Amino acid sequence: MNRRQRPYAVLAALLLFAAAAGCSATESGDGPDDGDGDIPAPAASGTGPAPPAPAASGDARRAGGPHWQPRPGLRWQWQLDGKVDTSVGVPVYDIDGFENSARTVKELHDRGAKVICYVNAGAWEDFRADQKAFPKRLLGERNKGWKGEKWLDIRRLDELRPIMAARFDMCREKGFDAVEPDLTEGYRNRTGFPLSAEDQLAFNRMLARLAHDRGMAVGLKNDLDQIPALVGDFDFAVNEQCAEFEECEKLTPFVKSGKAVFHVEYALEPKEFCATAQRLGLSSMRKKLELDAWREPCG
Repeated sequence: MNRRQRPYAVLAALLLFAAAAGCSATESGDGPDDGDGDIPAPAASGTGPAPPAPAASGDARRAGGPHWQPRPGLRWQWQLDGKVDTSVGVPVYDIDGFENSARTVKELHDRGAKVICYVNAGAWEDFRADQKAFPKRLLGERNKGWKGEKWLDIRRLDELRPIMAARFDMCREKGFDAVEPDLTEGYRNRTGFPLSAEDQLAFNRMLARLAHDRGMAVGLKNDLDQIPALVGDFDFAVNEQCAEFEECEKLTPFVKSGKAVFHVEYALEPKEFCATAQRLGLSSMRKKLELDAWREPCG
């Protein structure tokens, strides 16, 4: 199951495209990972693999020690559906934090890869192990196009901070090097709450601090209009479809700061976006909408 944000109309169009065109897999998974997917309860209040780098110790992570800084041009794999294919041979993986175990993270580390922990930060999901931790008053409108999701009232930092901290603790304890919090531009959507750009900046910066306090890097997901204000708070960016919507130039502050931009397209062929992506220093590939193991990278 895919846990990403896209405007509903665009999603519908892309689903029609995918159904009509289809993609032939070159790399595939075969079923769910059977590792530990639980989370602790929240408190009451490029070419082939990079050489292994020493991971921060548990004590260093708890103390907010040095964290990984991905540089522009790193090849990557993004897989949120199916058992993770650990044999792709890229230096960066982005996988679901709940659905993958510490064993999977260790296997990727043993292959020389850094591993990013995907978590949904801006919406509640009814299928997550910690779904009862969210007060009902924080749940807003349904996130259209994504079954079982409702937008969160991100203004309530006091209530969301311990829940997100527990999720990030899960990522840290499983050995992840970084976090990719999703749905970090709720202020531009119909959430059921009067969210402002300032509310979004405060929430996103809270997420960045939570990751850094645990010795992990953190990526800004989409939220292109706030990049100038947030590039200093985040260590890399994750973007969907900037080429399709002619917005990739907005990501250049990350590259100019020596920070990676991990980018995917769904509808465009590599020949339609790779030249631009490589000129801008993006780490780009084509993926299927479901984000299984299949990938078609640039270069």
